Amino acid sequence: MADSAPLTGEALALDLVNTRPLGAHGRVDLLATPRQLSDWLALERDRLQGEIRGSAPTRADLDPVHSVRAHTEAAVRALLDRAEPPASALRGLTDAQRAAPSVRELAWDGTSVTAVSRRDGPLGLRLAALLAEAAAEVLSAPAIGGLKECEADDCVLVFLPSHPRRRWCSPTRCGNRTRVARHYRRRSAGDGP
Repeated sequence: MADSAPLTGEALALDLVNTRPLGAHGRVDLLATPRQLSDWLALERDRLQGEIRGSAPTRADLDPVHSVRAHTEAAVRALLDRAEPPASALRGLTDAQRAAPSVRELAWDGTSVTAVSRRDGPLGLRLAALLAEAAAEVLSAPAIGGLKECEADDCVLVFLPSHPRRRWCSPTRCGNRTRVARHYRRRSAGDGP
């Protein structure tokens, strides 16, 4: 399933994994450039901490994000196969969190004490830590047992279904394409409408 826009709406860590869909010539990286990363961050802005918003990613920020994505995908694919996630993937996600830990910064706003989570370091490390934290959340949640891969032949995207009969990553992308292809095959075979 090649599409230029990343599919969003799953858990943040799964949205990150889903930025590598299957294209005509293999997997496509939808976060290959700082601009693409910036666009994806804008799509995910409601789920990102304030410290990430408004920052412009650079080429140096891509590697830590790609690393977290690879570790998350390795763990997700193992869980899809009902296997133990690679220790190196789990360790990589833990290390990414350690590289830019979140600290609750206390301040006085004039009437009360406020606590705002902050991370120090370059944007790539802060973003990787945040995404690794999101991966830790989803990978350790009980719902991860329901993890599925899209049933469309040309799709590798993953999702946590809200309904047990959900089969596709998106009903409007893969669902419609699969139904149209099935209808076309039936009509071409002479089975009628």
